[in-house]
Amino acid sequence: MADNIAKFGHDDASVVVVVGTGSGGGVLANELAQRGVKVVALEAGGRYLPEDYINDEWDSFAQLSWGDMRTTSGDWRVARDFANLPAWIVKAVGGTSIHWAGASLRFQEHEFKAASTYGAVDGASLLDWPITLAELEPYYDLAEKKLGVTRTNDLPGLPGNNNYLVLEKGAKAMGYSKVSTGRMAINSVDNDDRMACQQTGFCFQGCKWGAKWSAAYTDIPRGEATGNLEVRDHSHATRIEHDEDGKITGVRYIDKDGAEQFQRARIVAVAGNSIESPRLLLASASERFPDGLANSSGQVGRNYMRHTTGSVYAIFERPVRMWRGTTMAGIVQDEAHHDPARGFVGGYELETLALGIPFMAAFMDPGGWGREFTSAMDSYENMAGMWIVGEDLPQETNRITLNRSEKDRFGLPVPNVHYDDHPNDIAMRNHAYGVGERIYRAAGATRILPTPPYPSTHNLGTNRMSENPRDGVVNKWGQAHDIPNLFVSDGSVFTTSAAENPTLTIVALAIRQAEHIAAEMEKGAL
Repeated sequence: MADNIAKFGHDDASVVVVVGTGSGGGVLANELAQRGVKVVALEAGGRYLPEDYINDEWDSFAQLSWGDMRTTSGDWRVARDFANLPAWIVKAVGGTSIHWAGASLRFQEHEFKAASTYGAVDGASLLDWPITLAELEPYYDLAEKKLGVTRTNDLPGLPGNNNYLVLEKGAKAMGYSKVSTGRMAINSVDNDDRMACQQTGFCFQGCKWGAKWSAAYTDIPRGEATGNLEVRDHSHATRIEHDEDGKITGVRYIDKDGAEQFQRARIVAVAGNSIESPRLLLASASERFPDGLANSSGQVGRNYMRHTTGSVYAIFERPVRMWRGTTMAGIVQDEAHHDPARGFVGGYELETLALGIPFMAAFMDPGGWGREFTSAMDSYENMAGMWIVGEDLPQETNRITLNRSEKDRFGLPVPNVHYDDHPNDIAMRNHAYGVGERIYRAAGATRILPTPPYPSTHNLGTNRMSENPRDGVVNKWGQAHDIPNLFVSDGSVFTTSAAENPTLTIVALAIRQAEHIAAEMEKGAL
């Protein structure tokens, strides 16, 4: 941690307040600080560094995960299996950049134009992004350099572990060609003052080597080192305030001692993820904004997306020991394109995934028991696994609302997460299950274990970008259509979900947004 950490007064109305310190908020805070902008970052969780991470699934889950009460509704299986855990995300400085597996993929050009490309799809609220791939490419370049993404900037790919080699064998036997250890924000060689990956696994529990990029130990301390960033951990934002003209004036929050504080602000950027960000905007309703902040369109909280997911595990005659090496060790991208002849629009990735025994027992078949379940667990050493990551379609009815009948420890309404699978999601998931099974059969599997979706790790939409204010919440800069000095800086601004893991895009958008905010502040426009 830097020695010259800034301390700003609660009455300092010149600061930018960033709510959340993950891949969006943490990067934004640093990028602004590097440009000389004073920033106060509010983080609801505590502060942990690599020496604090725990290489044990459940102990780490208790340390890092956002375990606050939430409720669920809809037909998704998560609402039945994990009713109060719709999302598996981190509550800590660095956010879910601690927990993520490192996959860093650019969106494809057509995915920024989903409405134009896919046409009208019944039940879907498709919309083209207000930005294009060409506009974002310079920021993808910067993001890849910041994260140290393998197979970019002359950085070699990571080595393939057994889990990858099994995937590669089966995929190539089927004729797939876009098969590799992927583009990963995990050091394949010493880079950026961080050591190379030691292949010990536990990527979801925080990288004890610091080889995997995380805002917790890169962007945050570097921002603090400028003297322009103050991070206040254990600070839970409860409400954003505004003046009689509707201009944002600051953020109310509960500090680590349980006392309510108010931080004045020139600008507020909300980066609490796709559940907490709309929750905060909705909870900040006032006489002037009775439906919540930035919600004249009625779109705050709507179009929640989580990717079309599921897993396929397979048992082989010989040991695979999938847990050795990176958690996500390889990818097949041949199905990521758009081809409606398959029976759905959009595409999906197949990515190796290894769960430790505790999580495997919890997630393989929630509620499962008997010989069918125990025999699978008995074969854990011989198991290989992959995860489906596909584009799910925005639906206005999939949304975050305030559940006023359930209160959190501060006495505030908890968020309810409602999600129904679109028929397109179901068709894509079934197609991917079939491909996953054929890949593993081609590699010699003796038994296939399709696994239902886990609690969401890719939480997207709910404050989407739009060209027209009636269609969304923020413009192409993540700036609220209704309130010029209010921004959103996380995956909730995604207009559509694309097939790719979202973190690289979140980081690229945050870099671009910081550039814009700093320039507008310099001009006096903000």
